[in-house]
Amino acid sequence: MSINLIKNNFLEASQLLDQFINNENNLQQIEAGAKIMVEAVKGGGKIISCGNGGSMCDAMHFAEEMTGRFRENRKALPAVSISDASHISCVGNDYGYDEIFSRYVDSLGKAEDVLLAISTSGNSNNVIKAAKIAKERGVKVVGLTGKDGGELAALCDVEIRVAHMGYADRIQEIHIKIIHSFIHYIEENL
Repeated sequence: MSINLIKNNFLEASQLLDQFINNENNLQQIEAGAKIMVEAVKGGGKIISCGNGGSMCDAMHFAEEMTGRFRENRKALPAVSISDASHISCVGNDYGYDEIFSRYVDSLGKAEDVLLAISTSGNSNNVIKAAKIAKERGVKVVGLTGKDGGELAALCDVEIRVAHMGYADRIQEIHIKIIHSFIHYIEENL
């Protein structure tokens, strides 16, 4: 039973990945999002990333590979994830958890920047609020969503949706592949 459980996890992940990459629109949206990021970096902007739980880990993963290294040595690229524990606990305590990302974007977001907003449901209130503030400040929004895209979908300049109605882990597995594709594209086009 346990071997079948393990095998079925890989089979389900493989099937979802096949469905995702065989939809040409998904690949076009990834390229469109990556182009926005390249333009931001070329224009002196930065990429701010945010998400909750595993999506926060993905936001951090994106930022560290931009400022550090992805595959090859190169200059550091401007990216930051909204993951500072003191900021999150301060804003969460003083204003509520729904404000933890929006206040950061409001304080540091500039028109030449991009917000990488990650929500597997597309309905995380704090990510939605960050996207709304980003739009008000002229910051472009690239969203990684799942399911039906949720409320976040309408706030994105570019939305890449993993249209899976099951558990979030499968959506996150595709999100990290998208994130690596973004970084690879950015490196090759700078």
